[in-house]
Amino acid sequence: MSESRNIPSGKRKYLNGVFLLMFVSLICVAFSMVGSNDFDIARREVLLRRIGHEILLQSGDSTSRVLPVKKIAENEYQLSFENAFTFQPGFLVNTTRRLLAKDPLAHDYVVKVLNCDNSSVAYGYAVSKNKKDDIVACIGRTQPIGCYKINITCKPATIITAKNGYLLGGLSFFAIVGFIYLRYAKPRNTSPGLSELPESRDTDKFTLGAMMFDSEARKLMIKGETIDLTNTETRLLRIFALSPNETIERSRLQKEIWEDEGVIVGRSLDMFISKLRKKLEADSNIKIAVIRSKGYKLEISA
Repeated sequence: MSESRNIPSGKRKYLNGVFLLMFVSLICVAFSMVGSNDFDIARREVLLRRIGHEILLQSGDSTSRVLPVKKIAENEYQLSFENAFTFQPGFLVNTTRRLLAKDPLAHDYVVKVLNCDNSSVAYGYAVSKNKKDDIVACIGRTQPIGCYKINITCKPATIITAKNGYLLGGLSFFAIVGFIYLRYAKPRNTSPGLSELPESRDTDKFTLGAMMFDSEARKLMIKGETIDLTNTETRLLRIFALSPNETIERSRLQKEIWEDEGVIVGRSLDMFISKLRKKLEADSNIKIAVIRSKGYKLEISA
């Protein structure tokens, strides 16, 4: 049995367990978030190759290759082709919309079709999650056969917002858990259940007959002699000192001293009462009396 604690061990263990569980959960979320982003980016590259494949099929080319997708910037990718081809802007717009709708990180993007020889823009458009912000023009004109590269730039804010959402959500959750933990972890009176008694807040010293009881220092003092008390003896005597000459029920003493340990042993109370009696013998005007079928009373004679 611990001789010093600020909060009941049962609640302390529960709070510590919750705090540890939440900490591990946040780490798991962080790792899973990173893994999810890597997976989504890899999936995006497959979707981009699919776009190139369908464009070649639409132009009548079913044999030449779509070259490996190049990542030329943080959120910009380039599609290159083995042979020259032609494309219909309307088909390109609809194909990117259909396929990139499967990419959770590509709600907003800009597509530029570049001429291979001078990198001039042969055709371009912008697609937004909010369709009113789309910029799409000239979709009815078939482009001449030529060497083209297609650059697709995704709006980076979608990734950053997702990460910030996880981070802010995690921090907010930890703030709530921390508040609950700190609230319960505030230093409390040595004896549970005494916080509602004004005397327990006003002083830690009591005059018991010729004795001075310092509950904070866990000592009894009489005629220059000091008698040390254990933490449990101090908590027990403090309950009596707050209600001298009053009967304290046995069940209350057991509850306030031992219940938070999870086990109440009937003989423990009797043992500590006996120890306290011996330490109070220095003053014959003080004794702990048994009140049959009720409990105990700290009797202090005038």
